[in-house]
Amino acid sequence: MSPNPGAGGNTAPPADYQLLLPDGWFRVRIDPEGRERSVDALLERQFAGIDNAPHIRRQVREDLLAQAVAAFQDGGIELYISLQDAGSLTIPASLLVTLLPPPPGGSLPTVHDLAGLLSADGDAEVSTVELPTGTAVRVRRMTGQSDRPAPADVPGGTDQMLLSVTLDYQIPVPGAGAHLLLTFSTPLVQIADAMVELFEAVAGSLRWIDGDETHE
Repeated sequence: MSPNPGAGGNTAPPADYQLLLPDGWFRVRIDPEGRERSVDALLERQFAGIDNAPHIRRQVREDLLAQAVAAFQDGGIELYISLQDAGSLTIPASLLVTLLPPPPGGSLPTVHDLAGLLSADGDAEVSTVELPTGTAVRVRRMTGQSDRPAPADVPGGTDQMLLSVTLDYQIPVPGAGAHLLLTFSTPLVQIADAMVELFEAVAGSLRWIDGDETHE
């Protein structure tokens, strides 16, 4: 999806971007016109051959639609859901891509200033990293919800608060004055480091596409 953030600086902004995701990741449309059809297509794939779980399917559909609505309202561009299999289990994870435009009449902080601001959150691990697309701010944190139990198929059981590992990459868009935010999340806290390695590989695959390439 094209960032289309507008002009800025002396460099022409890219027309689009590209990410390489593992096999088994499903793109969910989050725009109002396509989200229900996209979620239903995901469910057809996820519940193929399973006819005895209508209540679970209905709950999953409601959760996915709520996630898509929230992502769209927060400025999301694309949402990806992992349907990767590990034996008989599906590896739960997601990636939300969000465009952060500059404020009216102002500009976003530089990556180094932003890293300093975000470091004030003592619960987050904040650093600047070099990606093929340039310097980015990397933020790793643990988040939790105490108002719902962890899914039964997530290691750790159902009596624990639902914890998630979140990894953010905030990347300046060349010539645009905007940032692209990649937000990865997984409840698999027991193998957090392995999941983070996967997320890092996806973030490292980001490349900008100019206008000529989009017409090839």
